Amino acid sequence: MDGNWRQVARQYFDLTKPRVVALIVFTAAIGMFLAVPGLPPLRESVLGFLGIWLAASSAAAINQLLDARIDAKMTRTSWRPIVAGQITPARALLFALVLAVVSMAVLLVWVNLLTALLTFASLIGYAVIYTVFLKRATPQNIVIGGIAGAAPPLLGWSAVTGMTGDYDWAHALLLVLIIFVWTPPHFWALAIFRREDYRRAMVPMLPVTHGVEYTRWQILFYTVLLVLVTMLPWIIEMSGNFYLGGALILGAMFIWHAWKLMDPPDELYAMKVFNYSIVYLMALFAFLLVDHWLLPYLQPSAAFELQRLGG
Repeated sequence: MDGNWRQVARQYFDLTKPRVVALIVFTAAIGMFLAVPGLPPLRESVLGFLGIWLAASSAAAINQLLDARIDAKMTRTSWRPIVAGQITPARALLFALVLAVVSMAVLLVWVNLLTALLTFASLIGYAVIYTVFLKRATPQNIVIGGIAGAAPPLLGWSAVTGMTGDYDWAHALLLVLIIFVWTPPHFWALAIFRREDYRRAMVPMLPVTHGVEYTRWQILFYTVLLVLVTMLPWIIEMSGNFYLGGALILGAMFIWHAWKLMDPPDELYAMKVFNYSIVYLMALFAFLLVDHWLLPYLQPSAAFELQRLGG
């Protein structure tokens, strides 16, 4: 009985795309830490994190529900719980709706209205607008739909500040811009490797509609653009030299991978680029956090001042 319960729980957990959601809530959490000089307020950050996580999980479940026909034709997704018959569409819908309602309740009651509205808009953007319309309509689906996927830092920032500061919108939207520009090279690398899956499922991903070579050039273009965009936090003095150094090193490696993808050593190299893009984004945001929050406490002058004050 215990084993059966664990199996069912695992199936519902898989319905939420936990690895994708983990990256979403990570960037939301970084947004929370970057929004304030010290530690973010405990209640707003914990409950904001919970609400964003539940909303992202709901969107992922709705995505799987609406994409079940496509998922069944793709090797990468044919194991998913709805496709495999482990969870019925009706139960998946109920589960997704419960997650969405609880998410909105948490954000409305304990966080703030703005965060609830932004989170709901992001949920609808991914689960409905991207999944139902954009994904099936245009090879630019991942570019346009990437707006919803790039929102988490803004949601996290809003949860702890309410966006009342002078530079809150500018700084939070800059983080959104970074993820927005990062999304095409990240996802198109996967699409190159899985292009036959998308062809069978009749999803107009760029490698299917325009070919692999064209997609490789687009990946290189967006990667260069991404590196330029990641300079903006330093240019507007949102971050310092520590972040700049990390961003330049990470960006140079990303450009090298994108350039090598133009004439890859094997078919698997596209997945190497895809995997690096995930590490890149996590490391980039980690550099932002260290530069903003930890580095000031490591400066000798700051340490001396804390000691003088008895800290």
